[in-house]
Amino acid sequence: MSTGAEQPPKKLPVVPLAAAALLFGAAACLLFRHLDYQGLLAQGAALIRRAGPGTYFAAAVLLPAAGAPLSAFTLTAGELFGPTLTLPGVIAAMLAAIWINLALTYWLARYALRPLVLRVITRYGYRIPTVTASTALSITMALRLTPGPPFFLQSYILGMAETPFWTYMIASWLCVLPWSLGALILGKGAFNGNFRLLAIGAAVIAIAVVVIQQVRKRYAPKPG
Repeated sequence: MSTGAEQPPKKLPVVPLAAAALLFGAAACLLFRHLDYQGLLAQGAALIRRAGPGTYFAAAVLLPAAGAPLSAFTLTAGELFGPTLTLPGVIAAMLAAIWINLALTYWLARYALRPLVLRVITRYGYRIPTVTASTALSITMALRLTPGPPFFLQSYILGMAETPFWTYMIASWLCVLPWSLGALILGKGAFNGNFRLLAIGAAVIAIAVVVIQQVRKRYAPKPG
């Protein structure tokens, strides 16, 4: 039992914080108002193109394994390399990169960096499911299609759970396929102002949402 009066919780200094935020925003506006954002984006795109598609798609394999969003690559690949590889070529290269990324993250989680990956997973508060031959497909589908861990953590969790490799690879790749395909087409259309491609990409994603909702119902964990 406390013998003295309880101290009220301290309140944040709202007014000083708001004033500091306004001053910071004003300073940022003054500092960056003369920046040519479109020019910087064009220079960045030119730099990536000079590095070549091999470097770009190698980065699409490696960086998402470290937590970079896959969408950063699927949305920009068509604009960056469509003129040289054609859109079908970009799609094929990106889907191949995703396949290799899936294999890489599985190998890292199950063999090469198992203790480190376990620490990462537990740090984010996720647990490793118990996977058997009979439950591998349902667990993989449920994890891939249910909102929760980011894509790279899903891969690490399934690798740590020792999911059978080909079940993991095929189910994971098929789950990410419609999103990636839609994003590739949508990104190409958005950057070029091509409303036909934009509509096709949006339609692919919309259909994927409907199909995934139905598949999720089938593979969702049963209560009890």
